[in-house]
Amino acid sequence: MASAILHSPFLSLSSSRNPLKQRCSLTSKVQSLTQQKSQPLHFRKRTSTAICCSLQDQQQEEKSSPPPSSVAVAPEEEETSSHHELKSSELDKARKEQQQEVDWKEDEEFKKFMGNPSIEAAMELEKKRIYRKIKEMERETDGGNPVQRLWNNLVRNRLEDEKERLEKAKETFKALDLNKLKSCFGFDTFFAVDVRRFGDGGIFIGNLRKPIEEVLPKLEKKLSEAAGREVEIWLMEETNDDITKQVCMVQPKAEIDLQLEATKLSTPLGYAGAVALGVATFGTIALMSGFFLKPGASFDDYISDVVPLFGGFLSILGVSEIATRLTADHYGVKLSPSFLVPSNWTGCLGVMNNYESLLPNKKALFDIPVARTASAYLTSLILAVSAFIADGSFNGGDNALFIRPQFFYNNPLLSFVQLVIGPYADELGNVLPNAVEGVGVPVDPLAFAGLLGMVVTSLNLLPIGRLEGGRIAQALFGRSTAALLSFGTSLLLAVGALSGSVLCLAWGLFATVFRGGEEIPAKDEITPLGNDRYAWGIILAITCFLTLFPNGGGTFSSFLDPPFFRGGL
Repeated sequence: MASAILHSPFLSLSSSRNPLKQRCSLTSKVQSLTQQKSQPLHFRKRTSTAICCSLQDQQQEEKSSPPPSSVAVAPEEEETSSHHELKSSELDKARKEQQQEVDWKEDEEFKKFMGNPSIEAAMELEKKRIYRKIKEMERETDGGNPVQRLWNNLVRNRLEDEKERLEKAKETFKALDLNKLKSCFGFDTFFAVDVRRFGDGGIFIGNLRKPIEEVLPKLEKKLSEAAGREVEIWLMEETNDDITKQVCMVQPKAEIDLQLEATKLSTPLGYAGAVALGVATFGTIALMSGFFLKPGASFDDYISDVVPLFGGFLSILGVSEIATRLTADHYGVKLSPSFLVPSNWTGCLGVMNNYESLLPNKKALFDIPVARTASAYLTSLILAVSAFIADGSFNGGDNALFIRPQFFYNNPLLSFVQLVIGPYADELGNVLPNAVEGVGVPVDPLAFAGLLGMVVTSLNLLPIGRLEGGRIAQALFGRSTAALLSFGTSLLLAVGALSGSVLCLAWGLFATVFRGGEEIPAKDEITPLGNDRYAWGIILAITCFLTLFPNGGGTFSSFLDPPFFRGGL
């Protein structure tokens, strides 16, 4: 679910200078290698101190070593001395290689000033390290117990796979010639006035001269022809010292494909995980339904309560999933399998998926999550209103669930449900007329599914990371503002958790750990969204706020007091 891409250097810029940010890696080694800051063109000539020193020492050794002698017979003392020198040279070389490994793994200055030639050299060092490990495994496999041999074989196979991936990565990570690319920019597309090295591509600073829908395909084609391989470009804005400039970022397409492939969840394992989470979610819905049955309920009562609740949840999830897939297909965006999030409190906490292709523009980044949340809100509202109309009240139905006050205890996120169906008792502990003493507040299962659907949708609309609300915030306000909103919302959930809300704690941890970070920027980050989409954003924000904002007229007078509930349940 959560995501997780290979850290290409162009995905590690800061918010003002970092248009892209990557979230997963081919291997942890290549992550360390490729995390580097933006550098001017001439900076590529600088290599790491460790490798430069190593090459210089090696050259000095070669110069200082005596030339091969044409004399066939040499004194015995010279042969012994030559043997010791050769052995000493090999030991020194091994020490230097080990020191280089330490340098590129631990030395921040090394990683900071490392240019593209150093990346290739460091990859070569990593391949040597893997080869040495494999040799050690082969020697250990010759002896030892069967379990140890089996473990060594597994580790050796993993190292072999890692070595193959490094070979592919080495072929992929080849820097583009920015001098050739610069000639592709002009008055008919994007006029570039400056350029700087960024990863294996570059960032060209300038301004658009034609509509962006005309510039993107034309410029991408010209740059690919000049580079001799396919490239991907992003048109966006960056702000430095309160000055906003338009930039065009160019990167090799092979690297982007490799990164997307590394995070791809449309695999047999990914689909198996989606099915497993779906089964677990249905189980939590069934368990939650059993908690709300009236005392002495039979199995038939359980079925009559669970089926409408299941049907309600499936309707909400199904409609929102169809709307999301259709919208993504309209923009040509590939989605991962959808993963349900089980919860023993609300039954389900929503649906998660990742983008498995680049977003064409900010409209796609906005419309896809809006399609899911708006359709879920609408379906939930229709279910709840229909059930209430059929029952003739908020607390009716032949097969009502009985919502116990413990369900709302210290839970501001569920106060909306309580506000609609009413509290169990007043502040003096008197059971209100709409409740059943010692049992709870009755509500139709289908209406309960609709109310919970609105709460769950609102949880996913919180502007945190890569939740639907976080994606909408990134499209509306940009990456920097979205990051601040994400931090502030996480703090509010932390306050709710400290007040005793398990749901606030669980959702806050889940959203921060599994859905944290930012989405990859769209290829067109310049074209504005328009007033109609900002209006949609305001409507969804108000709905989310009204649904999740704690109300004071519920079962508990404050979030630190126990609920008023008389009965032994």
